[in-house]
Amino acid sequence: MTGGSEMAPEEVAQQPSRRAGAGAPSSTTGAETVAVVVVTYNRADLLARMLEGLAALERPADAVIVVDNASTDHTAEVLEACDVAGLEVLRTEENLGGAGGFHHGVREAYARGFDRIWLMDDDVVPAPDCLTVLMARDDDCLMAVREDTAGRLVEKAATRFDLRNPIAIRPKKAMVETDYGRRDRMPEVVEVENVAFEGFMVRRSVVDAIGLPDPSYFIFYDDVDFAVRARRAGFRIWAVRDAVLVRQLDFDQQHDLSGWKGYYMYRNLFVVHLRYGENVLVRLKPWLVTAAVVLLCPVRGGRAEAANVIRAMRDARGMRIAPTGSVD
Repeated sequence: MTGGSEMAPEEVAQQPSRRAGAGAPSSTTGAETVAVVVVTYNRADLLARMLEGLAALERPADAVIVVDNASTDHTAEVLEACDVAGLEVLRTEENLGGAGGFHHGVREAYARGFDRIWLMDDDVVPAPDCLTVLMARDDDCLMAVREDTAGRLVEKAATRFDLRNPIAIRPKKAMVETDYGRRDRMPEVVEVENVAFEGFMVRRSVVDAIGLPDPSYFIFYDDVDFAVRARRAGFRIWAVRDAVLVRQLDFDQQHDLSGWKGYYMYRNLFVVHLRYGENVLVRLKPWLVTAAVVLLCPVRGGRAEAANVIRAMRDARGMRIAPTGSVD
């Protein structure tokens, strides 16, 4: 789940405005450089706490690129008052969604030549040593491990993401949280098969190989898509136990499937199956789900959900081709 997505989209245009800030990457030690990419939309108070966390990092980022998805609250005032070093704000004229925001921000960071790019939602706060821990590892794909404000492990990155089984509705079969229960029960690193764009770090070599996050998802599953592409290109993804990221909000994926978010949940789930299903039965699963939802609409969901799933299936077919490795 990614920031910058709490507004139903119209036709979106990617026309950012800028505030001067981060320049070309540099490192006085010869170590790798890192840019943080944050996407936000109308969550100014959460963003303020998140930026305070970035300002408190013991190893500061070389740049902080905030993509403001045309927020209408006091986000602009929060950003203006922010004292994070290397801050640059890219304000879009319309809401690009989390997917469009991360596409835009990663493209900007990549174009400036940063060695690593750390993707961050606006509702998480890194521990002071989080970036230090991540940068100490010589791996191409890393995930900070999330906990809630009470210190409980809530890392939902999948340790098993199954695109072979045609029976299971959802491909996520196990995750860090359910496998270990507590952070202190984890090994130092855990291999994961999908990620959230909340503390996910990649080297530019990954972007070289697979391209940018796909903006066409708008919200939901853009991070899953990126992880699947990375793994299929031969990259392994490691959740790092001691890289602590605190999530300010509780997880809530129980969205109204008859509303606009429900459309994106259905459509993007279908896209992942159509693009990456490992056999014909898995690739047929979206059709079966659509048929089941329509048949059951008199007793659950109603006509609005049935209309959503039909439109989602139709539109998912047009997104069957995964993006190329181009970063243009």
